[in-house]
Amino acid sequence: MSAKNFLITGVSQGLGRAFAEAALGAGHRVAGTVRSQKAVADFEAVASSRAKAIVLDVTDFDAVKPAVQALETEFGPIDVLVNNAGYGHEGILEESSLDEIRRQFDVNVFGAVAVIKAVLPGMRARRRGHIVNVTSMAGIVGLPGIAYYAGSKFALEGISEVLANEVHDFGIHVTALAPGSFRTEWAGKSMIRSDRSIADYDRLFTPIREGREQKSGRQVGDPAEAARVLIDLVEEKNPPVHLILGADALKLVRDRTATFLGELDTWEEVSLSTDFA
Repeated sequence: MSAKNFLITGVSQGLGRAFAEAALGAGHRVAGTVRSQKAVADFEAVASSRAKAIVLDVTDFDAVKPAVQALETEFGPIDVLVNNAGYGHEGILEESSLDEIRRQFDVNVFGAVAVIKAVLPGMRARRRGHIVNVTSMAGIVGLPGIAYYAGSKFALEGISEVLANEVHDFGIHVTALAPGSFRTEWAGKSMIRSDRSIADYDRLFTPIREGREQKSGRQVGDPAEAARVLIDLVEEKNPPVHLILGADALKLVRDRTATFLGELDTWEEVSLSTDFA
């Protein structure tokens, strides 16, 4: 295994921190984005000679490219980009504001794309690299109560697949990494929750919201195991474009796929009826 330069967004906590610590533990060098100067010292203390933190808000789109350029000048070329920065929004679509969906997409989609566009010219010139976009099982299965979050992750899944096809011939790999429920603060202090206002949704959504709050901190997914998978993944010669993490995610995706295939079969005649005779 050769040492690589990682850029991981959002390394202060959760999966991002686990990814960074695993990469450092495997002998790689890691640059991580954080949101404050205090977080800089905290992260660089993990491995002072190989860990570098940069203060960067990925939604400050004009700042992303120069920040990455300056990083590569000092740190070296980025071999692996892990787009991890993001957050969850919970709320019934009808009850959630348009400002909330704009913010969700700014962070989870447009921020990720801005970082991709900043690292891609160098990867393309070197004819190597691996881009890992952290999506979610909610980017494949439409779970009620998180429409904005799911929409952002569905978008990132699609972007990842298209990008994989566009850069394959340049020796660049792209993987959409879709975790299930992992023991992080995603459903805790990191989640934004819209206020309730429409009683018609109580029967559906009240148990979902209460259940998610109760399970926060007790999810079955182990961030350290997800990080182990990531380190192995970037050593693969032919890594997958889509990779599901967690038994819950795998079951939900399989069930959704079976339902989708069933609908294709049921409505096949209608689908075929729209072509010129």
